[in-house]
Amino acid sequence: MVMDTQHKKDYYEVLGVSKNTSEGDIKKAYRKLALKYHPDRNPGNKKAEESFKEAAEAYAVLSDPEKRAQYDQYGHSLGGAGGFSGFENASDIFSAFGDIFGGFEGGGGIFEEFFGGGGGGRRQRTRARRGADLEYRVTIDLKDVATGREMTIKVPRHEKCPECSGTGAASGTGAATCPQCSGRGQVRTTQGFFMIDRTCSKCGGSGEIIEKPCKNCQGQGRVQETRTLNVKIPPGVEDGMHLKVSHEGEAGVNGGPNGDLYVLVRVKEDPRFVRQGADLIYDAQVECAVAALGGEVEVPTLDRKARLKIPEGTQHGKIFRLAGKGLPILGRYGNGDQLVRVNILIPTNLSKTERQILENFLREREAKNSRKKGFF
Repeated sequence: MVMDTQHKKDYYEVLGVSKNTSEGDIKKAYRKLALKYHPDRNPGNKKAEESFKEAAEAYAVLSDPEKRAQYDQYGHSLGGAGGFSGFENASDIFSAFGDIFGGFEGGGGIFEEFFGGGGGGRRQRTRARRGADLEYRVTIDLKDVATGREMTIKVPRHEKCPECSGTGAASGTGAATCPQCSGRGQVRTTQGFFMIDRTCSKCGGSGEIIEKPCKNCQGQGRVQETRTLNVKIPPGVEDGMHLKVSHEGEAGVNGGPNGDLYVLVRVKEDPRFVRQGADLIYDAQVECAVAALGGEVEVPTLDRKARLKIPEGTQHGKIFRLAGKGLPILGRYGNGDQLVRVNILIPTNLSKTERQILENFLREREAKNSRKKGFF
């Protein structure tokens, strides 16, 4: 058949590029036109379909260095470009440009533009998969924070099946290639101009099936067990902190590694102290006479009791510091402090003698203040 070359558009003009355009830019120009005129984006539009095929024909020539050189010299004549006459159908286009349309082995391509990624590529079999992470909660008190603690915990989790070593297959057998997808893990279907891969329903995407499942785990490769672990709670740990225990989570699938275990630490409130980082705050109840005259009061610390000297004339809310009597500083040497805040007690239910003493005290204070005012 003799081609009608007189009415064919210039290939560079079809793709909207110049003669010195690089091969990579030619490919980009073609992808742009292919997306614009693709028949599935323009259903029933014959003009768009022709433009689509025209762009494919231009790309077939200009993407081949030898054909491009002949075309630049001879144009559309049969002696030059080899009589390239286009494609009869979409299948020809897909088979010719696997790198553009995401063919059987390629992945990506035009399917990424339509579906957001990876529609046509070969999917790798699902073999090893990491196990899930687990969380386990422990509750400790403030003394445990001060000294650290080693705890024994029992964690329910999936373990690798000891009968089949995690394969899911009965002893002496193994996994077989899935007959439905031939081991690909995906089944390809054609819809119009598209070839779409879907996860194989028979093997779930693994590419393999177990014909004789292990009776102990029913083919799952894992069994539910309770694992006993020793966990070290470091001194200075804070409420709500997670401690990571590597590889002590759920067992992996198909030989994959275990997940991790995260121990959530909850610290019980202590009725005596308020925690402020590594510092502890204690409210000391001090009799008003002791605050006025001075003296000593006994205050608790985390490990024992201590005597605190109250100077004469101490006011309500005054804070005294017991250095190093707080909590350990996590990950560092040294402790915080214990802060003792003075709460002055006002006496109630006074006896007759106590009332008389306070009345005499009040009269004396008033007289003293009156003399000060008169002097000035």
